[in-house]
This record gives sequence, structure tokens and C-alpha cells, in this order.
Amino acid sequence: MPRTPAPAIAAPRSIVVDYETGRVLYAKNADQPCAVASTQKLITALCVFDAGNLNKKFTIAKSDTWVEPTKLGILPGEVYTRRKLVGALLVKSGNDVARALARDNAGSEAKFAAVMNRKARSIGMKNSNFLNPHGLTAKGQYSTARDMAICAREAYKNPVIRSITNTRSYTFQYANGRTKRLTNTNKVLKRLSYCNGMKTGTTRASGRCLISSGTLNGRTAIVVVLGATTQTVWNDSEKLLRWALERPASR
Repeated sequence: MPRTPAPAIAAPRSIVVDYETGRVLYAKNADQPCAVASTQKLITALCVFDAGNLNKKFTIAKSDTWVEPTKLGILPGEVYTRRKLVGALLVKSGNDVARALARDNAGSEAKFAAVMNRKARSIGMKNSNFLNPHGLTAKGQYSTARDMAICAREAYKNPVIRSITNTRSYTFQYANGRTKRLTNTNKVLKRLSYCNGMKTGTTRASGRCLISSGTLNGRTAIVVVLGATTQTVWNDSEKLLRWALERPASR
């Protein structure tokens, strides 16, 4: 455990866990159900990886594009691999990408939600219910800071997901050859050299959400901040990561 008390944060819900052991280092309303926005794309990614064959190509359907507001701009008839779209899902948080991956995986958003919930239960998430792959507000969809920390630990175990969420930016090539520079939405990656992930999220219902991870002095910590504001989410997350990790190396 850190030797000093946790810093005061503005966010109403948060948790800090040690990645290796799962030990809770700090919690604030960690079991309070709430909307978690695009942070739930981490479990979407886990379900895509469970399906395997990341190099499988599939065609974008018109229905995949019927979603707002954050879109990558993929078009019906274009062909992509699962791997390429998972990268765009986690770095730039495209909701059209989430819908496409869900349909490819399970045939529809509703069927994919069932896949997400089975996955959540299998890894120990006991207080979550997912209804879509992107995190846009839906009545009856919720999770908690504790459950999202469990999800984040599972995602961090996957070296490909870990590498993607640590990517500051990369160039996405569309099917027609056009390219677009995608910048990671997680600003803590630029603030702390040892931050190495993971996922942002924001809707009117959820407020600003961020799951961040970092590794320093032989330790890795995961920080979940839910319901923050644009002014506080980055500071809250940075303060908690610093508190958890900026101390002498473990022995």
C-alpha cells in the first residue's frame, strides 16, 4: 500500500487497484452503478479477441454506420480485418467500428450484448449489464468502478490490447487508400511517461470517464475514474496514478 493517504479527487466514483494482485488500494463509491460510456469498449475488445482469427476480413454493412456521434467514417461495402478495426476502436473510440465488430461477432448488437454479459460474468464482474458495444446511453445499461477495474485487469493481460491502448497515435488506412491520423483520446498518456493505457468515455449520462494504467518501479496500477468533468478527469486520474506508483520499487 502507498504510505500516504490518497489524494482528494472531484470525481464521484473511483477505484485504484494493483494489477498483479487485484488488491484495492483506494475506493470511492466503487460499487455504485452508473453509465460508463466508451470505457466498456474494453469488454467489446475482449469479446472480439475471444472470437479469434483477428486477420479475418469482413464487409461493413449500412446498419453499422447508423450511430452517432463519434464515428471513424467507415462506409458500407468496405472490407477490413478485425485487428485493424479493434485498433481504431480503442484508440479513437469509433462507435461505427464498435457496431461493425459486434455484428461480425454475433450477428446483431443485441446478440453481442449477450456475449458481453457472459464475458463480464466469467471474469467476475458482478454488477454490470451491457446493452450495446459502444457505451452510448441505454436504459438498463450500467457498470461500476470496481467492475470496470476487473475488466481493465483482464484487458491488460492481453499484450495486443495493452499495446493498442498505449499507442499515442497511428495512421489508419481506409479501404479506398485514404489515410487518417488517429490520436489517442487519453490525455494522461502525454502527461505521465509511465502511463500505458487504457480507455476514455463520455456521454451526458456518464460524465467524463477514464480507465488509466501505468507501470513504474516494478508496479502496475489501474485507475478508474467515473462521472468526472472535463476539467477534473485528467487531474483526478493523474493524481491517483502518481499516488499509487511514485514510491520506492517493490522488493
